[in-house]
Amino acid sequence: MAISQRNKISVNFSSVGMTDVVFNLLIFFMLTSTLVHPTALKLLLPRGDSQTSAKPQTTVSITSDQRLYVEQQPVETIEQLEATLKTKLGSAPETYIALHADKSVPFERVVEVLNIAQKNNYKLIIATSPK
Repeated sequence: MAISQRNKISVNFSSVGMTDVVFNLLIFFMLTSTLVHPTALKLLLPRGDSQTSAKPQTTVSITSDQRLYVEQQPVETIEQLEATLKTKLGSAPETYIALHADKSVPFERVVEVLNIAQKNNYKLIIATSPK
């Protein structure tokens, strides 16, 4: 009397579950990559070698026509810029601001933002494009 197994083990590999996972990951990454907008302003940044690891709490942008923006919101004057930064950031220690200035902006305009940062004890990171 021969004893036979009732359940036979299949040695075939089914990749259907793996393709579902891959397609779900592909859709997830495609959707999240379209949501990321580091800066919507078109600026030609000056070139630089070094990079910093500090994460800024907000950004100040100066366009080629010398318009000021805090993140995406336009600011009319330097005084309004200082008031906007004070209300947005307060006086927390170790507050970092990223300055995105077009390379055609006069240095005097950049120094005005530097003076605001120094007066309010903000640390300023000047954004550059890689060399």
